[in-house]
Amino acid sequence: MLFEVWAPDAARVRLRTGAGEHGGTDRPMETDPARPGWWRVSAPAGPGTRYGFVLDDGPVRPDPRSRRQPDGPEGLSAVVDDEGGPRVPWPGRGLPGAVLYELHLGTFTRAGTFDAAAGHLAHLADLGVTHVQLMPLCPFPGRHGWGYDGVAPWAVHEPYGGPAGLRRFVAAAHAHGLGVVLDVVHNHLGPSGNHLPAFGPYFTDRHHTPWGAAVNLDAPGSDEVRDYFVGSALAFLRAYDLDGLRLDAVHALADTRAEHFLARLSAAVDALAAELGRPLFLIAESDRNDPATTAPRERGGLGLHAQWNDDFHHALHTALTGEAQGYYADFARDPLAALAKTLTGGFFHDGTYSGFRGRGHGRPLDAATPAHRLVGYAQTHDQIGNRALGDRLAAGLSPERSACAAALVLCGPFTPMLFMGEEWGARTPWQYFTDHPDPRLAAAVRTGRRREFAAHGWAEADIPDPQDPATRERSCLDWDEPRRPDHAWLLEWHRRLIAVRREHLDPALRLGDVTVRTGSTAEGARWLTVRHSTLLVAVNLGDAPADVPELAEGERLATTHRCGGTRLPAHAAVVLKV
Repeated sequence: MLFEVWAPDAARVRLRTGAGEHGGTDRPMETDPARPGWWRVSAPAGPGTRYGFVLDDGPVRPDPRSRRQPDGPEGLSAVVDDEGGPRVPWPGRGLPGAVLYELHLGTFTRAGTFDAAAGHLAHLADLGVTHVQLMPLCPFPGRHGWGYDGVAPWAVHEPYGGPAGLRRFVAAAHAHGLGVVLDVVHNHLGPSGNHLPAFGPYFTDRHHTPWGAAVNLDAPGSDEVRDYFVGSALAFLRAYDLDGLRLDAVHALADTRAEHFLARLSAAVDALAAELGRPLFLIAESDRNDPATTAPRERGGLGLHAQWNDDFHHALHTALTGEAQGYYADFARDPLAALAKTLTGGFFHDGTYSGFRGRGHGRPLDAATPAHRLVGYAQTHDQIGNRALGDRLAAGLSPERSACAAALVLCGPFTPMLFMGEEWGARTPWQYFTDHPDPRLAAAVRTGRRREFAAHGWAEADIPDPQDPATRERSCLDWDEPRRPDHAWLLEWHRRLIAVRREHLDPALRLGDVTVRTGSTAEGARWLTVRHSTLLVAVNLGDAPADVPELAEGERLATTHRCGGTRLPAHAAVVLKV
C-alpha cells in the first residue's frame, strides 16, 4: 500500500506502522520528485492497520488525511476500506424541492451513535423531509460535543461509529428515500489535538478569525492547503455517497486570491456530480448577505448552490417572541415589515444600516434568484444552542404559535429546514456542551461561557456547565414526547404542511414571484399573507381575530382552527390553494 504525506519543511520523514510511540515498524520515506514537499513509501497494510508519521525524529503523529482515528485525534491513524460496508443504489436528491432536517448525531438519541439514529429514520421518512443534515462528524477530543472543534477533517468521530457507522447510516437513509447532507468546517480546527501545523503551513497569521490564526488559503503553501480541504470535501461526497455539504461560517474563510477557495470547491463538486451522474450541492452559512455567494461562477459568483438565511429567521423570531436584544433589534422595530421584506427579497439587510454592526450591511438579491437558493428556518443549532439556557421556541410559545411558524417555513418560498424535534414541539433544551480532556481548556470554556452571559445580565450560576455530562443529557431528544396529545397534533401539522409543499410548490419559484401583504388592528391582530406558486399562506400572530379578504379566494389545504369565510382567529394559520 502506498502511504503519502505533505511535509514541506521536514528534512526526514518515517512511516510507522503497527504499535504506538514505542513500538511498530519504521520505514524511511522518500521525497516525491513530481510533487515538491511530498513524501511517499510503500508498505504492507490493510484495513485496520495502525500508522502514523515521524517528522525529523519527533513524536509519531496521525496522518493529516486520516480516514479513521480509532483512539481519538491523538492516537494513530487506521487504514480504511473505502469500498467496504453497505451501499444502496441511489440516484441522488437535488436541492430544488428539498426539505432539510438538521440533526446532531450525539443527542438525536441518548446512545448517540449512527446505528441508534438510523432506528428513527422511518419517523423522518413518514414526516416527509427529503434530506437529513448531519452536524459535523469529524473527530474531536472527548466523546461528546457539537462537532465544530473537529481536528481531523477527513475522518469520522469514532464514538459515533466511525467510518463504517456513517456508511451504514447513509445506506439506511437512502433505503428510506432520504438524502444525507454533512456539515463541514473549513474555517478553523479545534483548539486541542490539531497536528496540522507540525506538517506544513496550514495556517497563516496574515488573517485572523474568532478562533485564532486563519486557515492558509492565500499565503505561500496555500495551493496544497486548498487541495487538502477540497479533497476532504470530495472524499466525503464520494466515499459515503452523500448528497451535499453544509459549509460552516464561510465568511471566516479569508482568501485574497483571484479564484476564491469557495469557487474552486464549487467547481470541483459540480465536476464530481457530472462524473457520478447524480446531483450534489453545497449550502453556505454566510454572514455577508452577499448575492455573489450563490451567483454562478460564470457571472463572477462563488457558485454555491444555497445559503442559510438568518435574516428570515431573525424577522420570524422577533415577530413570534417580541425579543429585541442584540442582532434582533433591527428586526424588532417592525417585525411584520421585516418578515415581509425577507420573504420577498431574501435579505433584510441588503445595503441598509445594521445597528448591531454599526454600519451598512449586505447587497440586494436579484428578483430572478431561485427561491430555493435560500434556506429558511425558525430554529437551528446556533439559534437554540447559543442562547443562555438552550431553550427552544416551544418552551415559550403555544403549539398554535409554533404552528404559525411552521406554516411560514414549510409553505414559504425558501428551502425549509427543521431542527431535530421541532416537528413535534420538543421541550427538551439543546444546550452548549463539551467534553475536553484537557482540564485547562475545560476550565477556560466553562468560565468563558458564564462570563459571556453574565455580561447580558444572567447569573453565572444559572448558565449550564458545558463540561457537566448532565448538560449533554438534558439536550437529548425525548422520543416519548411525540406520543403526547399536544406534541402529536403539532407533528401531524408538520406532516400535512410538508405534503402540501410537495404537491403544490413550483421548484422553479423565483424571489420575484412572491407577494406578501401584512396588516394589524387596534385590537391586537397582526396578520400576514404570502402568495407564491399556487399557494397562499395566512398567519395571524396577534391576540385578536383579523379579517383577511384573501381567505375567500381558494381551497383550504391546511388550517389550525375551524374557521370559515375571511375571519382568521388569533394565533391561527391557514394554507390555501389559489
